[in-house]
Amino acid sequence: MKSEADPELIVYFGGQYVPQHEARVGILTHALHYGTGVFEGIRAHWDEAQQELFLMRPLDHYARWKKNCGILRIRVPLSPQELGAITVELLRRNHIRSNAYVRPLAYKCAERVGVSTDDKDAFAIVAVPFGDYLASDRGLHAGVSSWRRIEDNAIPARAKICGAYVNSALAGDEARESGFDEAILLNESGHVAEGATCNIFMARKGELITPPVTENVLEGITRESVMELARRELGRPVVERPIDRSELYMCEELFFTGTAVGIAPIVRVDHRPVGNGAVGAVTNALRGLYFDATRGHLKSYRNWLLPVYGVKRDAEHATAPLMEVTA
Repeated sequence: MKSEADPELIVYFGGQYVPQHEARVGILTHALHYGTGVFEGIRAHWDEAQQELFLMRPLDHYARWKKNCGILRIRVPLSPQELGAITVELLRRNHIRSNAYVRPLAYKCAERVGVSTDDKDAFAIVAVPFGDYLASDRGLHAGVSSWRRIEDNAIPARAKICGAYVNSALAGDEARESGFDEAILLNESGHVAEGATCNIFMARKGELITPPVTENVLEGITRESVMELARRELGRPVVERPIDRSELYMCEELFFTGTAVGIAPIVRVDHRPVGNGAVGAVTNALRGLYFDATRGHLKSYRNWLLPVYGVKRDAEHATAPLMEVTA
């Protein structure tokens, strides 16, 4: 099985499928110096019984990516359907039959010094085998970071802009140096925003609560999926409202959501137990539902998924439109 370090991993770069070692950018590339790129993350989940790899909401991810690229005026010339087809072909060419992570990246590619941007854009897509981002089965110990979440009028957190993730890197590094598994960031108003790389939910007084997208958070696709599962399958009210830091110490349950982390329970915050200090019933129920939905076990959510090996097409038709996938 290929790994991220495997030089023969096939990537999509410069409009073609090439070995990873051939996909290189110059030292003066604008995005490298100034963070002028936008990335996306897409999960693919392997189901052993069906011998199938399912991409999770790929067209929704690509539609979001293209909109986010527009903030930096980066043009991605292909449609979400065409990008989805390239991704399917990429996974197939790499013979990935395990959980995987897909990383599209669009960036300003001019090789020069100077912060001003131009219309020289490029994009690439990489797919790698990928297990758990955070080992969270027993729950995580999170810490509230001293770093504040970036403001929308500085760098929009709702878009995965490369330079903005210095904010996440600083918070994550601080958390781990302090003995925590992950960071929780507050915004400049002092309200809970999200984790360093993921959205956050809490269960309190019979409600499932998450910060609204106006609190400087990523407009997460996994976040949307979890909200739908909670409402439809658990009959659980979901409220979007600001969350105070002290509520993290008073809630019954707490968990992160994100493409990489899935649903990751938090059992301690700032050395204080969340609820009874164990993974809660609501979190466990949502984790089970999300696992089944992302692996094609729940018929009601098959429209979220794009099967990789069940798509019958020739390699030369890799960019042919795919059927629409909606949330």
